[in-house]
Amino acid sequence: MLPWKRLLRPIAALLLAISATAVPAATSAASASAASASSSGWNDYSCKPSAAHPRPVVLVHGTLGNSVDNWLGLAPYLKHRGYCVFSLDYGQLPGVPFFHALGPIDKSAEQLSAYVDKVLAATGTTEADVVGHSQGGMMPRYYLKFLGGAAKVNALVGIAPNNHGTTLAGLTNLLPFFPGAEDLLTAATPALAQQIVGSEFMTKLNAGGDTVPGVRYTVIATRYDEVVTPHRTQYLSGANVRNILIQDLCPLDLSEHALLGLTDRIAFHEVANALDPARATATTCASVLG
Repeated sequence: MLPWKRLLRPIAALLLAISATAVPAATSAASASAASASSSGWNDYSCKPSAAHPRPVVLVHGTLGNSVDNWLGLAPYLKHRGYCVFSLDYGQLPGVPFFHALGPIDKSAEQLSAYVDKVLAATGTTEADVVGHSQGGMMPRYYLKFLGGAAKVNALVGIAPNNHGTTLAGLTNLLPFFPGAEDLLTAATPALAQQIVGSEFMTKLNAGGDTVPGVRYTVIATRYDEVVTPHRTQYLSGANVRNILIQDLCPLDLSEHALLGLTDRIAFHEVANALDPARATATTCASVLG
């Protein structure tokens, strides 16, 4: 019988295996997507924010995402509404193109810090707004709390953010029964291990409160989330926080974790409201047509 560690290795490294087999196609797709993003005016470093929208918007992709494909819906949506929109790649692992946000989250936050500085310098502004999906809605909180980001960020909007760790619908409760499983996750994909409920990273992130002064926080969640579970763990507590369940705005919205950030225009409408609360309009099922 094979040792537990050998049995679990394919599970722990599954995402890396998928990445390795998809490298040629992924590289080609990434190049095509990047060209599409550039031609649309998103990630245009000559863009200058308007009086109506005075801050650039930085989009932060989720685990296994990248700076283009995660935002093929939301980036054009915001660009069309007059925002200067930017997105970064972060959390890359050596030899794994296209699928990012797998490296240590604290190091990813350092990448975000450098990127925000780059965007502020290019746009001539002193603050940005940050919108993130999944890990991308949570990782910026490390930047705000520990890396001085609160002085440079006006608002953080998290779409299905993993703010307090996930049980993956209870699957993480099985880890103690598989010796070596957590060690393998940590070694192969650090960001996955750090996002488990009760991890050392999550404990540090949330110690002393969820928020920092001077930043407005919005969380947009779906009750059908199958990745960050239970979905109410996504919510934040503290000043200047608005927690939204998308089904409270449109009971017919069946989006789960991925679709909430990729294609859900009802969620997009709430993102726009969070970025410009002075001009916010009611979000309903009809917002899908907006």
